[in-house]
Amino acid sequence: MTRVSAILPLIFLAACSDTGGQSPFGGQVFAPDAVDRSTDSVDGLVVGHRLMAAGEYELALKAYLRSAADRGTTVEVLSALGSANLRLGRLGQAERLLRQAVDQDPTHVPALNNLGVVLMETGQVAEASQIFRAAFAADSGQSDDIRANLTLALAKMEQSSYSAPENNDFALVRRGGGSYRIIATDG
Repeated sequence: MTRVSAILPLIFLAACSDTGGQSPFGGQVFAPDAVDRSTDSVDGLVVGHRLMAAGEYELALKAYLRSAADRGTTVEVLSALGSANLRLGRLGQAERLLRQAVDQDPTHVPALNNLGVVLMETGQVAEASQIFRAAFAADSGQSDDIRANLTLALAKMEQSSYSAPENNDFALVRRGGGSYRIIATDG
């Protein structure tokens, strides 16, 4: 026991002694100071755009949110947030953000185009075609993607437009529980 009691103080003293190595804190015994905010940091929009291109939509959304905290909710930030939400399948959030962006700047082409895409995805084809027309006009017809989106929206509108069936003989059939169904009959 005496041997162990003689060794323990030596172990404690060794743990407390300076080994002469470099401190990770530049010779300080305390944690480093706060991050130096006087230097320029990388723009959150740039980071977000790079993450979107890499398919990292959730991380891009976080970068865009940091950008919103730094810059405020500019049309570029709102459009970027809406685009990230669109890619994540959050169509309601995307629509709300993109509408805010278009309200701020009705000629912002990316916001218009992405709002049109959201509207197409939610089945609002007529409004989507109007939005694509505005995007096409604001872009002066330069973007092939917007032209293709507009063409698709117009084609879907034509497909979904009302056309009367060739057979105009209909019958009202009672289905029970007070519900009725209209069916076409052979004429």
